[in-house]
Amino acid sequence: MNTALIKPQWGPLTIGLMVLGFILWWPLGLAVLGYIVWGENFGGSAEKAQRMMDKGRSFARNCAPRGSWNRQGFRNTSGNAAFDDYREEQLRRLDEERRRLDEEINAFHEYMSQLRQAKDREEFDRFMRDRNGSRQGFGPTTDNGSPTS
Repeated sequence: MNTALIKPQWGPLTIGLMVLGFILWWPLGLAVLGYIVWGENFGGSAEKAQRMMDKGRSFARNCAPRGSWNRQGFRNTSGNAAFDDYREEQLRRLDEERRRLDEEINAFHEYMSQLRQAKDREEFDRFMRDRNGSRQGFGPTTDNGSPTS
């Protein structure tokens, strides 16, 4: 038995509410649309909603691979202690290699930054020399500062 005042179905009232919701504030219209489309699955009774949740949980449980998983997506154990030790050693070695490569990348970026700064400084100094040299009276001058002819 569904005791909702507005039934989750495509009817004149729900379509009108959806359009009005989009006109007033688009998330409200989207919420009404979601209620129309999926409201029957979760509405009506607590038992129906619980059955839907249980069905979703059982689907996820059946689709998931067996064994326990950690946050990185690796299995915590394979069942073989020697292999688990080998895997942990290899993962540690890879982490160290990644850290070393990250340090090299940072050192290279720092080197390139210093190289760019040196190049910029040299270009700026050349610009200032050229600019100051061409503005010193526009040619050779005499002792009193007047240009010679």
